Amino acid sequence: MKRRAWLTLGAVVLGGGGVVTYAVADPAAGHKAAGQAKRPVKVYDLTLKGATNGGRELPRTDTERFSMLGVSWTGATNRLHGTAQVRTRSVGTGAWSGWHDLEATDPLVDPEAGPDARGASEPLWVGPSDGVQVQVVHQDGSTSSGLPKGLQVNLVDPGVATAAETRAEPAAFVADGTASDSPSPTDATSPDDSVSPSDPADPSDSVSPTDSASPSESVTATDSASPSDSASATPTDSASASPSATVPPTAPPSTVPEPPIVSRAGWGADESLSPDPSDYNADVKAVFVHHTDGTNDYTCADSAALVRGIYAYHTQVSGWNDIGYNFLVDKCGTIFEGRKGGVGLPVLGAHTYGWNREAAGIAVLGDYTSIGATDAALASVARIAAWKLGQYGADPGTTVQLKAGATQKNFFGTSFTAGSSYTFNRISGHRDGYNTECPGNSLYPQLPTIRAWASGPVQGLKLTSLSGASLSGSTYYTKGAITANWSTTTPGSLISKFELLVDGKSVATAAGTATSVGATLTAGSHTVAVRAVHQSGKTTTTAALTVVTDTTAPAFSTAPTLSLRTGTVSTTAVPVTLGWKAADNAALKSVSLLTPTTAAFGPTTTSSSRTAGSGTASVWSMKAYDYAGNTRTSSPSFTPLILQETSAAKTGTWTSRSSSSYLGGKSYSSTSKGAGLSWTFTGRSAAWVVSRASTSGQAYVYVDGTKVATVDLKSTTTSYRQAIWTKTWSSSAKHTVKIVVVGTSGRPTVTTDGLVYIK
Repeated sequence: MKRRAWLTLGAVVLGGGGVVTYAVADPAAGHKAAGQAKRPVKVYDLTLKGATNGGRELPRTDTERFSMLGVSWTGATNRLHGTAQVRTRSVGTGAWSGWHDLEATDPLVDPEAGPDARGASEPLWVGPSDGVQVQVVHQDGSTSSGLPKGLQVNLVDPGVATAAETRAEPAAFVADGTASDSPSPTDATSPDDSVSPSDPADPSDSVSPTDSASPSESVTATDSASPSDSASATPTDSASASPSATVPPTAPPSTVPEPPIVSRAGWGADESLSPDPSDYNADVKAVFVHHTDGTNDYTCADSAALVRGIYAYHTQVSGWNDIGYNFLVDKCGTIFEGRKGGVGLPVLGAHTYGWNREAAGIAVLGDYTSIGATDAALASVARIAAWKLGQYGADPGTTVQLKAGATQKNFFGTSFTAGSSYTFNRISGHRDGYNTECPGNSLYPQLPTIRAWASGPVQGLKLTSLSGASLSGSTYYTKGAITANWSTTTPGSLISKFELLVDGKSVATAAGTATSVGATLTAGSHTVAVRAVHQSGKTTTTAALTVVTDTTAPAFSTAPTLSLRTGTVSTTAVPVTLGWKAADNAALKSVSLLTPTTAAFGPTTTSSSRTAGSGTASVWSMKAYDYAGNTRTSSPSFTPLILQETSAAKTGTWTSRSSSSYLGGKSYSSTSKGAGLSWTFTGRSAAWVVSRASTSGQAYVYVDGTKVATVDLKSTTTSYRQAIWTKTWSSSAKHTVKIVVVGTSGRPTVTTDGLVYIK
């Protein structure tokens, strides 16, 4: 038993002389048969009729929900000299959309199509909807009498064709209906009826009540499962060369790979809607890029349904032999086969008025008036365009002469005369050949990108980094194993491969979608670059980098050493200087202190002021790094020792003093000229530790019996435990250090804490 959904339509006259029609599905009817696995495509034709009072109305009619719609009228060559707008109600939310303008299509005509061929707007995808409102206004806003006859709003339910779609969207019932004829349009030789804005229209078309159909005629539900019995034909440009009368035996090979294409069976084409065979051109000299208009909010799971909807609209509403485009591309980059006849053959399409004889048409699903197409969509358009043009040896980045099939003007005001030839880019926009905004103000400026991606070479190739190598100046250093990393602006799907060049020779390859590849370099200096091979065979190579392979570790030409320096001494912190010298055969990067504390130094630094604990041996471990990643470690041990004043050999008079400020709490003090203290030790560095004050005098310093310095201990501030004099030798040996009081006039005092040396 079939269930019925009721669609209520009404009409009002706009103040400007147009017609507003609205239809709302009965919420009590409809979507209860969710268990159906599949649902065929349905088309519902709602005739817009005028009433005696100037309004329009239609009785309740059987229909179902829809996802696509458009406006059509009698006569494929007639134009709608006005504005058609629609708004719809969402099945999911029940909310009404804003108003959408419907874009006019090319005025295609086929002499063999018969009286059923119709003019129509572009179909608009609105998603699952159960209500519609339409307004059609003449371009001068004065009267609806200037509108073409037979105005209809055509609702398309794309159905459910696959199990995946069934899971994604519950199937609904299908209303009763009959199959409609599907004659196909062609490009006209004469544009008189199709491009002139002054074409007269029958004033009785939209307002005469005598044109009204009976309620049973006002809506026709077209079931796509039923075959069409119309004698339809493929559109032609009569001014162009005749197409091939027979199917070419094989598809010509292309200079580039064929991209993945979803077949007609894959998107659920009902071939009974297009029973007549396709015609063929001699070749494909150019491609025209289109957009399908409508919304960009579709999910990519909806794409097959969009294509089915456009197919049904072109065949069941416009009366064409088949879908007009040769290929369709969604925003995720999926490519769909359009008009039947073989994707590898030069199938004659119905997409660009006046230019179908020598071109293929590619439509991007969506509206690209205010936003651009995705990179995924652009890449797929570039791939399919390059493949088709490559079948005939054409470079997508070049221009070509095309013969006009109609006398007309394009969007930019350029005039064309049927039979004459004009220069086009191999990849052009719909607006380049016809007066339309298609493919939109945002997609049209993206055509140069499509051409560049399709033609090659690879754009924006950059060698971004070399993993496993470090940069110093303009040279990279490695131990051997490197990974080159790169980026491009050309999508990987259009790139054949990447090659890593070492000294100009390819040593490794990677797929076109890769962004890195590795190799191991031999010792020595090399040049490294990346070459990208476009699917066309054109190549791009980065600038070469200099890479040095270095496997030799750095060396400490002077091992880390400690020497005493001036400063405050305590039992836990003796001021020292850490010194070293490191070098590398290629390029030294840095040196690090690992123990007893940590620090990092540049390659030219050779010393650092530190402190060391006294009385305990400590390891001073340092590591040198080169830019290639080689390292060398040196770890000598040093012990600073404090010799108290009491361990010194005394001469003259010395007085012991006690204070926590002194080393060990005690010190010796003397004012006697010539009084001395001497310490004997075995070490490589020594420092005399004293107290300083404003009353402190001078002292002589002797090393191994030789006077080496006169030290003045006077200081404006009193300070204790000061290493005031130091001496370092190249190696450890036995030494004697002696200090002697000078007896400075007025301030003879010398107070000493002892001697520190490094063992």
